[in-house]
Amino acid sequence: MEEASAVGAYSSAEREGSAESLWWLLLVTGSLWVVFALIVFRFDYTTVKALSILLGTVCVAAALLEAAQAFGAAGWWRVGHIGLAVAFGIIGALAFIHPQNTFEALATIFAFFLFLRGIVDIVIALLARPAELWWVGLVSGVVQILLAFWAAGDFGHKAFLLVVWVGASALAHGVVQIVTAFRLRPRNG
Repeated sequence: MEEASAVGAYSSAEREGSAESLWWLLLVTGSLWVVFALIVFRFDYTTVKALSILLGTVCVAAALLEAAQAFGAAGWWRVGHIGLAVAFGIIGALAFIHPQNTFEALATIFAFFLFLRGIVDIVIALLARPAELWWVGLVSGVVQILLAFWAAGDFGHKAFLLVVWVGASALAHGVVQIVTAFRLRPRNG
């Protein structure tokens, strides 16, 4: 019994050490999300095809990040990351396969993406609550869920709003990853 406990403690410490050694990867990907958000806000997307490619790119990137996080996770966290990777991959594929769909269909697909991403961010933030700056993930999750309901609503100027939703989502995701990177960064001294 003691041996199993010691093995569990060792693997937990080992996982924490490997997460700390990869803090820079989250910093880089978070920075790339922020740069992507700046690019999204900079350009004027007026065609359905351009918006589909933009949405597909965001969803596929999120699927790849979730798949990468699944390798570092264990137990139910691994299952959750794999499930999200599959869901985001399907959403991204739909955006690429049917670029001629209407803005309402794209907004619906993206609303589903935002809703899933927001729930995950809230759960992770609540589980990390004793950690420093845990509330950033909570705020990001709430904002993404609010954006999801806004995207699902029937508002005018869907093209403009879809660009704003994609940019805001990318920005929120980037900020959360940057904060998480600095939280995981090993402290000297």
